[in-house]
Amino acid sequence: MDYGLRFSDPAKYARALRRAHELVISGVARPEIPTPLAESWRRSMALGISPDQHSPRHLHDPSEVVQLRRAHRLQRVMPALQDLLADDSSSGRHLLVLTDAGGEILWRVGSREVLRRADRLEFSEGADWSEAGIGTNAISEALVTGGPVQLFSAEHLVRTHHDWACTAAPITDPLTGALLGVLDVSGPLDTISADTLRMVRCAVRVAESLLGRPGGGTSLGASSSVRPSRQPVLPRVAVQRLELLGDRPAAVFPDGSRVPLTLRRAEILALLDSRSQGWSADELAYELHGDTGTPQAIRTEMFRVRSLLGDAVESNPYRLAAGLAGCTDSGRVLRLLREGHVAQALEAYTAPLLSRSGVMAVQLLRDQLDLAVGSAVRASGDAGLLMRWLSTDMGAADTEGVKALGQLVGRDDPRYSAFRASSASCG
Repeated sequence: MDYGLRFSDPAKYARALRRAHELVISGVARPEIPTPLAESWRRSMALGISPDQHSPRHLHDPSEVVQLRRAHRLQRVMPALQDLLADDSSSGRHLLVLTDAGGEILWRVGSREVLRRADRLEFSEGADWSEAGIGTNAISEALVTGGPVQLFSAEHLVRTHHDWACTAAPITDPLTGALLGVLDVSGPLDTISADTLRMVRCAVRVAESLLGRPGGGTSLGASSSVRPSRQPVLPRVAVQRLELLGDRPAAVFPDGSRVPLTLRRAEILALLDSRSQGWSADELAYELHGDTGTPQAIRTEMFRVRSLLGDAVESNPYRLAAGLAGCTDSGRVLRLLREGHVAQALEAYTAPLLSRSGVMAVQLLRDQLDLAVGSAVRASGDAGLLMRWLSTDMGAADTEGVKALGQLVGRDDPRYSAFRASSASCG
């Protein structure tokens, strides 16, 4: 079996797998199929699972699963996993699934279309996705092997699963080593890539790191008297302000500490600050990367942003938390303008918005800020403010401002002549 075809020609690889699948389950030896996989098929069939079986075993109703989630340790890390791997946008094509230690599905996140496809397989909350529940799949193999697994097409025992590619890895308790559950990412065959397994393993490491932190929670049993916390995984962080003007973006906290921001994270925060209704991962991916952008890259970056800023940034959609509007220095400039404090706004406008950013969406925000400040200063009719504005990098090329200054001080005034010459050289 040429495993290189899995990524280069998924359809051809799936056809070869289906032929091998039929031979192995009919009792014909097929050395190309890995022995552990063939053994899993045989174990599953010995448990009564048929390749033609459609429905898995269901252990709980969806309404009961809601209660199971609340008492489960993985409840604490689900928000982080969703930020990293989920795609519930209208164009989302893969499903994020989280099971308990027995393989019962407790959470799943995906687009409506992917959820509908999963429903046809009863790949849903309360279903048992262990070998005994539905036969060989990535979740069951992760449970059996104790390691990350990727199953493609007819590597699944049940034929109705042959249109799916699934990647799964177990999550263990960093304090006790006990198995807590399995993280799985599933979707159509062409959604699998060489990076899928890496991303799932990375997400598991993040989850286990969060579980190992102080306050990460204690294991809850049926007899536990400890009520499960419903607090989010992310730390509660009071951000005093975000500095996005100039070329050294940073987050400033109440104790005066200043944490530098990478340009990409600052660009994301500038976009979040620009729209109160928030942004989807798809929208941010397009604005920041164009047609080559992926929602997954945005989710990974957003997880890092939220790890730094905590609940100052909300998800689904991504946006600054309520009450943080205007916490950026650029937002403060706009707020002062709206309140009519033109002189204070000009004083606060110390540098262009993210001056090193070449992202078109950020450039538009930068131009809008220039336009807002310039328009307000010109409308003020204050020659002093106009000269201050024209002396800045942002206002140096404002030819309309120069004309307004000439009308205020006279075209024979040397100050007008100097700014006119300066604006002409900028043009």
